[in-house]
Amino acid sequence: MRYTTEVLHNFSRDLLTRAGLEAELASVVADVLIEGDLLGHDTHGLALLAGYLRELAAGTMTKTGMHRVIEDRPASALWDGERLPGPWLTTRAIDSAIDKARACGTGTVVIRRSHHIACLAAYLTRATERGFVLVLSCSDPNAASVAPHGGTRAVFTPDPIAFGFPTQKEPVLIDLSASLTTNGMTARLHQRGQRLPHPWLLTAAGEVTDDPAVLFSEPRGTILPTGGVDAGHKGYALALMVEMLTGGLAGFGRADAKQGWGATVFVQAIDPAAFGGLASFARQAEWIAQACRDNPPRAGVDQVRLPGERGLARRRDQLTRGVALHADIMPALQEWSTRLSVPMPRPLDT
Repeated sequence: MRYTTEVLHNFSRDLLTRAGLEAELASVVADVLIEGDLLGHDTHGLALLAGYLRELAAGTMTKTGMHRVIEDRPASALWDGERLPGPWLTTRAIDSAIDKARACGTGTVVIRRSHHIACLAAYLTRATERGFVLVLSCSDPNAASVAPHGGTRAVFTPDPIAFGFPTQKEPVLIDLSASLTTNGMTARLHQRGQRLPHPWLLTAAGEVTDDPAVLFSEPRGTILPTGGVDAGHKGYALALMVEMLTGGLAGFGRADAKQGWGATVFVQAIDPAAFGGLASFARQAEWIAQACRDNPPRAGVDQVRLPGERGLARRRDQLTRGVALHADIMPALQEWSTRLSVPMPRPLDT
């Protein structure tokens, strides 16, 4: 079933405000979650809304107020997020980082004690549409599901990192993680009794498996770092980078007491105008992009695509024909619809 973005926004916003979230914050959170679904990241879009509502009901997501500025310099800042909604904090941090980059060439904002920030790709066009490059990463110091390469005990979360840049045409939107899969995907498959398409996990004894059940029973297994058993040193190294950009620069991370589901966030905006100029940057970016598109595909591949290209095409289609949500999402929100007296949205098909 498909829904208009307006209907989904109003439904999500109303659920969040009925749960006690301040109206401005609720509207931003709804937009970011829907953007995740528009781009096709359906484990990190409205699939997260039920969890956010549980956090609001439990008092573990802050419902109103502002972040606290701990350090502020012309090109950098450190905020304490006060466990406010991650999508709201992250959009504000991107805007602040862009302002700093416009003045200084680069701008960096690090947030500690943010709540969960949802889909990283959903934020990238906020910078690329204004001609800026954006680097965004996060870690959750309160959880661990990924072991270091060669190990069997979880130390990291999937530790995603995103990178967006403008070209002369569409922006390139990169969103990847330091692990072979995500907590959201493994949880969904486990609930459905399904397996991963490849053996991307380790049992507690260190044996590779495609069964997500090993992450939900004791002793717990782990997710393999990007690169898997053979080349997992690459994902391991990337996780260490993300951990230091987030928890390291924040001065708050895995060495501290756990506070519940959340995030430590790194945001960096770069202004090409402060270097070779936006037009020159876009020319170089477009040459690279076209060289990739024109690359002869190997057997079994129809064409070479750029990161984010399929997601942007899906976004255009869904803005026209309606958002096709994963089948698990609306049933998970039915309970909250009843509890908070917010009518379920009407799909376009009925």
